[in-house]
Amino acid sequence: MKKFIPFGVLLVVIVLALIYPSNLVTTIKTSKIDSGDTAWLLVSTALVLIMTPGLAFFYGGMVSKKNVLSTMMQSFVCMGVITVLWVIFGFSLAFGKDEFGGFIGNPGTFFMMKGMLGNDVWPLAPTIPLVLFAMFQLKFAVITPALITGAFAERIRFNSYLIFLCLFMVFIYAPLAHATWHPDGFFFKLGVLDFAGGTVVHMSAGWAALASALYLKQRNEKAHSPARISYVLLGTGLLWFGWFGFNAGSALGANPLAATALATTTTASAAAAISWIFFDMMLGKKPSVLGACIGAVVGLVAITPAAGFVTISNSLIIGIVAAMVSNLVVIWRSKTSIDDTLDVFPCHGVGGMVGMLLTGVFAHVNVNSGNGTGNGLFYGETKLFFIHLIALVAVSVFAFVGSYILLIITDKISKLRVTPEEEAAGLDISQHDEEL
Repeated sequence: MKKFIPFGVLLVVIVLALIYPSNLVTTIKTSKIDSGDTAWLLVSTALVLIMTPGLAFFYGGMVSKKNVLSTMMQSFVCMGVITVLWVIFGFSLAFGKDEFGGFIGNPGTFFMMKGMLGNDVWPLAPTIPLVLFAMFQLKFAVITPALITGAFAERIRFNSYLIFLCLFMVFIYAPLAHATWHPDGFFFKLGVLDFAGGTVVHMSAGWAALASALYLKQRNEKAHSPARISYVLLGTGLLWFGWFGFNAGSALGANPLAATALATTTTASAAAAISWIFFDMMLGKKPSVLGACIGAVVGLVAITPAAGFVTISNSLIIGIVAAMVSNLVVIWRSKTSIDDTLDVFPCHGVGGMVGMLLTGVFAHVNVNSGNGTGNGLFYGETKLFFIHLIALVAVSVFAFVGSYILLIITDKISKLRVTPEEEAAGLDISQHDEEL
């Protein structure tokens, strides 16, 4: 009977689409839609989407050969599942009318994309259509749970992962997006700065990754050689390319702020890539392709919250510091019993936290006049830094504890971990009946 449930869900989606034809419920408002801003956000939305296949290659190249396809599929399937949830009620949870104390939106506000085909706009993006803003934000929601998969790679049942994926989007991602990016959100009103998702995306994924690694425990065959380092290189290139949409697109227009975000994204990632391999060399290791790729991604993660708030020279500091800190945490993690397969927590979780704190250190109102909280610690002001410190603790506790509870719930519904025999055979065969 269980095998019919997923298809039954699709039938429910069809019924909802027939009952709520969003194209017939439009909201026409007088607004100044700018063609240049709209064009840039259309491109940015496509750029952010390509990051998820990029992540699939990035992760897929690192696992053992018998788990490449399953690992890549865990990223790829997010583009399908999260998109459907987002259209039905996910966008409303994240950006709908606030009625729950700044922590979640009303799921009925944009239910089934209600009112999306008129000239309506998002208050903080008045020059692009609301539907474009919704689709741009969808791509962030897609990649966030995909980031988590590197922590439990090689040992999770695919069907159970789908359940956790949905629960995470509803109960962890949407509340954080609403609290941080909605004008009535709790963190937004507190003054937390998160330009493109250091808190919402990377910290939430990083802490969920740590919870997953602890809950699912170690693999039976912990040691393995990466299947295809060339895949990792390809994935890094796609991620870096797409990240310009991720960060520069978050300026929500084709404007000088987008150019600043593009520049800081470039420099932070470049600095982090060489910082990682130089740090490895200082520790007596050879400079590796894998290290350069991981370093570049850590730099991208760290600059994400700060991209539109700091100067280009300060972005170099953020990239270098984040790479060294994450490298040290990777070394520490390797000496523990925590089996975070692809070091998601040290790279995305820690990288996001470093970026969030350094935003509180280096942010300046001259870079972004929309920064109403004030300058960072480096410029002699303490308010922003301490707000970020408080938010970091709050988000960390929420994301870790919340994710751990969701893992327990998922495990009760459908067993999370594969059997020892399935793990030995590899998830490509045991979960998908396919081989590389």
